[in-house]
Amino acid sequence: MRWPLGVVFIVYGDRPIREAARMARGHGFAHIDTLADAPGDLALPVGDRFSMIPHAGCSAGPAPEGARSWEQTVADFRKHPNVRMEPWPGSVVGSNEAVLAMLEAVPGLKLNLDVGHVVAWGGDPCELLQHAGHVQLRQARRGESQTLEGDVDFPSILTGLEAVGYDGLLSIEYFDLPEHGWPLEDPIAAALDLAERLRALP
Repeated sequence: MRWPLGVVFIVYGDRPIREAARMARGHGFAHIDTLADAPGDLALPVGDRFSMIPHAGCSAGPAPEGARSWEQTVADFRKHPNVRMEPWPGSVVGSNEAVLAMLEAVPGLKLNLDVGHVVAWGGDPCELLQHAGHVQLRQARRGESQTLEGDVDFPSILTGLEAVGYDGLLSIEYFDLPEHGWPLEDPIAAALDLAERLRALP
């Protein structure tokens, strides 16, 4: 695999970001994805920043379905150039068709493409690779955004990224968020296992 792998801060739970970055460097990751307000002088370069609402230079998720209308969501993302949208199941933009419609409605919009979310809503991440400005990787299956074994076809995703000339970053994301329906006993072990599998791919 030609891309160096990064990791999303949430893999390290509620540890302070400086500690998480030091641990990530020790685990061999090349960069770390953080929240929007994280400092820049970490042990690893920041690969992506996540904001709860659209903000220039960051990734942001659309609001949950029912919290904002389609028209409001379009307006939210049009206000901020250089923002990346991370669509997810249960949001206003929760299907491949909705993603493509949003990209058409917001010229220049790029995706933070979380392949686990796409597979969870029953979509094919490869259909959206050409629109990615950042890619987050984890295993998943329909109805479950993260699993240890699942239906994400990582070789096809890497081949697809090569085909579209992707020059962004790849980050692994697992998390233990039981209050949101995403429990996981050991996100760090899951991330390291996936990193080993991915690095073994051609």
